[in-house]
Amino acid sequence: MATAVVEQRISPLGRVEGDLDLKIQVRDGVVTDAWTEASMFRGFEIILKGKDPQAGLIVTPRICGICGGSHLYKAAYALDTAWHTHIPQNGTLVRNIAQITETLQSIPRWFYALFAIDLTNKNYAKLAEYDEVMRRFSPFVGTSYEKGVTLSNKPVEVYAMLGGQWPHSSFMIPGGVMSAPTLSEVTRSIAIMDYWKREWLEGLWLGCSIERWLELKTWDDLLAWADENDSQRNSDMALFLRFALRAGLDKFGQGCGSYLATGTYFQPELYEKPTIDGRNAALINRSGVYDGKNYHDFNHLNVREDTTHSFYRGNTYLHPWEGVTEPIDPLDGHKQGKYSWAKSPRYEVPGIGSMPLEVGPLARQVMAGRPGAASHQDYDPFIMNVMAAKGPSVLVRALARMHEAAKYYKLCRQWIDKLDLHDKFYSKPIEHAEGKGFGSTEAARGALSDWIVVENGAIKNYQVVTPTAWNIGPQDSRKVHGPMEQAFIGSTIVDPSDPVEMGHVARSFDSCLVCTVHVYDEKTQKELSRFQIGNAC
Repeated sequence: MATAVVEQRISPLGRVEGDLDLKIQVRDGVVTDAWTEASMFRGFEIILKGKDPQAGLIVTPRICGICGGSHLYKAAYALDTAWHTHIPQNGTLVRNIAQITETLQSIPRWFYALFAIDLTNKNYAKLAEYDEVMRRFSPFVGTSYEKGVTLSNKPVEVYAMLGGQWPHSSFMIPGGVMSAPTLSEVTRSIAIMDYWKREWLEGLWLGCSIERWLELKTWDDLLAWADENDSQRNSDMALFLRFALRAGLDKFGQGCGSYLATGTYFQPELYEKPTIDGRNAALINRSGVYDGKNYHDFNHLNVREDTTHSFYRGNTYLHPWEGVTEPIDPLDGHKQGKYSWAKSPRYEVPGIGSMPLEVGPLARQVMAGRPGAASHQDYDPFIMNVMAAKGPSVLVRALARMHEAAKYYKLCRQWIDKLDLHDKFYSKPIEHAEGKGFGSTEAARGALSDWIVVENGAIKNYQVVTPTAWNIGPQDSRKVHGPMEQAFIGSTIVDPSDPVEMGHVARSFDSCLVCTVHVYDEKTQKELSRFQIGNAC
């Protein structure tokens, strides 16, 4: 048995998750156990306590430098539900457009700048098409890397026009948005999105129209599509698919096999008066829980945060409205068996009990495959069919993320076309002195939620549960591993001096991590190698 340690260096962008250390045990080239340690405390919940209820609109977008718009989106809805606001349909459309453009910029940026770099690892040099992968995906100099990363910025130009800036905008407020786009800005937004579709999404990534891509319903459809014509065969998507299969990315990184999506984007006429109870029915991208066999409706009251192995006082298991954030010295925490600043989010699944749940694009697409969607809601069985054929893996997790590019572009264009420049974008709310609110969205990385309690006109409690917390959280009181810990377990490391497989698993979750793997000989504790597996962008 050998022991490997993954160490996270500080990202230049603010992350609620902070640094990450990962310790894994390896026996005969297979990872047999794993522990994630979020090693940086930030304490935004403590910062917000006692502040004006609208402080969350300013503070939470600063939690993350890559998905600040998602933080703003859910913070606004948390107050909307606490204050019982009215939101004009234009306000909902603008919020949807801003949120989705932020996610659209993340998709190519994640693939080229974070994930595909590991495909150029020398361990794959003997695989067919390695030279082509190097030509396209090599960092900074790759032909597709350069174009993909550069063009990834186009969608957030739309966000900046609507919100005044990106990142860290605060233009979404209870009752709508502070901006009213002009005809010129709407026209420019259409031009920007169509350019992005033509130059990257269709021209480089797919090699076909988004309409053709969205016809895919099964794994066999995908394989046939990848060899249908020269344009599709030569696309970045088809190259990635062929190379990933040769590299075995469909064989490891399975994870916990249970999934959560809190859903995102609202049908404007169905959510003019936001309530927690009415949220699920108004969603376009649906919420839900999949336990590995059955679907369940999402209920925020079933969310818990376990602190048994987290650097917080006590071993609590609380709903976020009652949640506490009382940090302790990690040195004392280690003596109590605690090993991470991250809490362990869990969900009380009816009939089963507490479960860790994976969040992110794969979870979203699992929920999209649930039968029974309303006419305004997303129903898409493609990824669920892929799961049935291949099971969860690094490859399927990446495929789910890239599949969203075409789906989200289509939604974005529909919403831009629906804007009514002659109607209002904001309704001034009553600022109630008492209330409880819940706001959530699907950031690029997964379910992102705020719970707020307002008393005497100030924040009594504010709890943020991020997608990275869901995925990298430590063991719970029953010693059940979190989703990412489970995804590392069972992975085969072909070359212990260069364990690129760990990079693939970490990157497939896209969890704000910059990781360096240190591999040690178990007997001598001599360091055998050091391997950087990614870089936050």
